[in-house]
Amino acid sequence: MKISKNYAESLKLYDRSKAYEVEEAAKIVIDAAKAKFDETIELHVRLGVDPRQADQQVRGVLVLPNGTGKTKRVLVIAKGDRADAATAAGADFVGAEETIQRIQRDNWFDFDVMITTPDMMGVVGRIGRILGPKGLMPNPKSGTVTMDVAKAVQEVKAGKVEYRLDKTAIIHCVIGKKSFGVEKICENFNALMDAIVKAKPATAKGQYIKSVTLASTMGPGVKVNYNKQ
Repeated sequence: MKISKNYAESLKLYDRSKAYEVEEAAKIVIDAAKAKFDETIELHVRLGVDPRQADQQVRGVLVLPNGTGKTKRVLVIAKGDRADAATAAGADFVGAEETIQRIQRDNWFDFDVMITTPDMMGVVGRIGRILGPKGLMPNPKSGTVTMDVAKAVQEVKAGKVEYRLDKTAIIHCVIGKKSFGVEKICENFNALMDAIVKAKPATAKGQYIKSVTLASTMGPGVKVNYNKQ
């Protein structure tokens, strides 16, 4: 496989067969992020669960201590006082039926997160087939279906992330930017890993955390030595 010059240089910074302590791994990943833009730092965790089993799903949300480094565009579907509260809380877009029609008619997706109130889920559900594949369908488990839309907007703006198991039993999640530095990346790392450990299904058997890897947008993955189960 042909690799870029920067990627090849990054590979020289560490031993690919070795698992590093989180502080050292974070430093390597930051040093290996050689792109001209502020690369995103991601955490990838392979779990010892069966994603095909409903009772072994791992999913949750949390507000990272230092945010993600990205400001998400928030759309709130609500009416009346809830709509006013969403606007006051800093929502980028607020609407109701007319906004749902705009998404359906114009294929409008200039937002990253959709939040709605329970009474509006019937309206939102009309375009569930459109929102679902894009990961935009509101869900009570992720805190995006709530009467307290103001709080939900504030949490998303503060760096709220959702983590969930994919079909290959891996969780992929953004935990910051290169510019955060080692300390902030480690704080976000520890917060997310603690949440994943606490979310361990009661039916999970054997080793729960199989592997942990940190990587930047354009850089190679670095294995992390993580023993907390």
